[in-house]
Amino acid sequence: MSSSQFVRRIISTTEAGPIGGPYSQGVVIGHTLYLSGSIGLDPTTGLFAGEGVQEQARQSLKNLGEVLKAAGASYKNVVKTNVFLNDMNDFTAMNEVYSQFFTDHHPARSTVQVAALPRNAKVEIEGVAILGDIQDE
Repeated sequence: MSSSQFVRRIISTTEAGPIGGPYSQGVVIGHTLYLSGSIGLDPTTGLFAGEGVQEQARQSLKNLGEVLKAAGASYKNVVKTNVFLNDMNDFTAMNEVYSQFFTDHHPARSTVQVAALPRNAKVEIEGVAILGDIQDE
């Protein structure tokens, strides 16, 4: 392998629920983990964890946590997230849950309202993480 080639590692775990299409839950290239968007489906039932944005956001972040764990990382390794809301009026409620998962540091984040999400979800969250030991200044 030449110095300009990278190894792609696919991350998959049943703890984050089944994959519903032609994508991976996570992909590692170098020291970067790209996390696919996660909606708030309970991995054991395949149903939404609740009808509200807070229950769905909590489950979405738990699912992302399982993919992080499968890659040998944690929420501390996340450096960027994108949050997609079905209704921007849910921002404050989503943010209350989000802040429970990112307590010691806050990744860069974009939050946007979208016209629709898979299965009429209220929220979808994706992210980027750096694998390895991260030192904060």
